[in-house]
This record gives sequence, structure tokens and C-alpha cells, in this order.
Amino acid sequence: MKRIAAVVVVSVGIVVAAVVLYLMFSGPRMRVQPRLVPLQAWTPAVPQGAIPVVSKSLAVPSPEEASQLRNLLPDTEQTRRTGQVYYGYYCAFCHGKTGLGDGPVGDSYTPAPTNLALPRVQALSDGDLYRAILTGAGHEPVLVDVIGPDPRWYIVSYVRSLQSRRTGND
Repeated sequence: MKRIAAVVVVSVGIVVAAVVLYLMFSGPRMRVQPRLVPLQAWTPAVPQGAIPVVSKSLAVPSPEEASQLRNLLPDTEQTRRTGQVYYGYYCAFCHGKTGLGDGPVGDSYTPAPTNLALPRVQALSDGDLYRAILTGAGHEPVLVDVIGPDPRWYIVSYVRSLQSRRTGND
């Protein structure tokens, strides 16, 4: 009886191992995927009567428009904390955790990312700072598409708080 039980256990083990190995080595791999060749993909036709819309909220303001913009968010600790969270998502990799321009990705950039606590940065108007977040020197032009309209003014509020943190004032 023990011999039969041992044979059954070994047989089941062999079958399970065979199934696992089969699935590991014969399952779909990267080589079994649809392939899109550039300029050969089919784009569906635009429906008749469709009107293209460009969102003004995603556009980068001109320097003249930026000089007229004001941050309408209240300058509160909650606003700055929310801005710090967004800053961590979008800015800290280049400008560093504290805004000094020493982020792990920014270390490889030339020119180096700006120290956001510098007086010349803090002297920018709200609108100019808003514009600089999207178009600063060295930025990839995709930042306007990456940072949505909601986080932008929160980031401005947080960057404003970096000067007070540096000097110890709040």
C-alpha cells in the first residue's frame, strides 16, 4: 500500500512539474505581441461634425499673459502641503526634495536645475513662476501635458514656501 501511495505522489509531482515547465516555456512571451510599425498604423476618420477643442487650461500662457496671472489659492499650510505632494510627483526628481536643484535625475542635466529658493526665483510673479514650471530652461516640452491644470497653482504655492523654509520664516 505504501508503494502505491509513493508511486501516486511521485506521478502527481511529475505531472505538476511538467505542467509548470510547459507553461513557463511555452506561454506567451514578448515575441507574441501585436506590432505597430510607425506610419503604418490606421487612424479612424474623424466623425462628421466633430469640432476640435484646445483646452486653454492646458496651454502655456505667453509671457504677457503670465505677468497678469495671480494665484487664487489661499496661502495656507494645507495648500502648501498639497503643493508639496504634487512637487514630489513632478519636480523633486530634478530640483531635489527641498528645491535646491540637487535631485537624482537633475544631477545629470546641463545646465543644472535651478535652486528654487533663490531670491531671483522667489521674485518672479505668480504667473511667471507658473509659466516657468511648464517652460523652464532644459525642460522637455511635454511638461505642459504632464502637469495638469489642477496641480500647477499648488506647486506655485509650495515653491513660494521654499524661501521661508530656507530663511526660517513662515
